[in-house]
Amino acid sequence: MEDIIKITVIDRDDERHELDAPTDMNMNMMELCKSYDLPVEGTCGGMAMCASCHMYVISAHELSERSDDEEDMLDEAFNVEDNSRLGCQIKLAIHLDGLEVKLAPVG
Repeated sequence: MEDIIKITVIDRDDERHELDAPTDMNMNMMELCKSYDLPVEGTCGGMAMCASCHMYVISAHELSERSDDEEDMLDEAFNVEDNSRLGCQIKLAIHLDGLEVKLAPVG
């Protein structure tokens, strides 16, 4: 099925999860992780107003630039790295096939 891509999520226990991700449902990484019961809260509902879906992008995929809202939220988050992103701001798309992320530690 061409509307399904593969995404790898490494959880906070360093366990790898290979996920099938639909690209035709307008989902983001936070929603995908929640649908697989991975420990991503998404407290704000995907509005870039919390950092409960903070993750590190491990693979070299080209992502959209961080929005001002995402930058502001990451400025207030813990354990921020150069490859930090909010999962709610990473929209699933065909070009992200093979994306690998690691969930950021909480607090």
